[in-house]
Amino acid sequence: MVTPRPEPEHRRAARVIVVDEAGRVLLMRGYDPADPSNVWWITPGGGLEPGEDERAGAVRELFEESGLRVGPDELAGPVAVRTAFFSFMGRPYRQDEVLFFARLTGATDVDGSGWTDIERASVTELRWCAADEVEALGEPVYPPALPSIVRGLVGHGWDGTTRTVG
Repeated sequence: MVTPRPEPEHRRAARVIVVDEAGRVLLMRGYDPADPSNVWWITPGGGLEPGEDERAGAVRELFEESGLRVGPDELAGPVAVRTAFFSFMGRPYRQDEVLFFARLTGATDVDGSGWTDIERASVTELRWCAADEVEALGEPVYPPALPSIVRGLVGHGWDGTTRTVG
């Protein structure tokens, strides 16, 4: 007898493609504690609280995960949207994400002291990367189109179009 797979838990999430004055994007390297070989790089962001506005959630998540403060009015976008299906800690998820863009000026020191217990258990690094460095990481990056998105945003800014990305 085949055991039916559980339905994925549905989450809404917001992320920030945040770049510094040198055009580098901030990434987080994470892994699944239930499967340590499952490693990835993502932009700061995460699940929205019930009833939380996407822009407010993106600002909150960016601060919690990096210590970087931006105001909701400093976010462009959403520049992209995506739906991700993944397993984490043995549970399946469907995550509908919106991605905003922020360009920082000044200090870009990052701080993970606001991480939740699960982030402390599953995030190993915060790193600023140029688009070429993102492509050379040798591990999955989500969304996969991130290097080209970063190049476009750094080179031309946001054109007002929200793109659907994988």
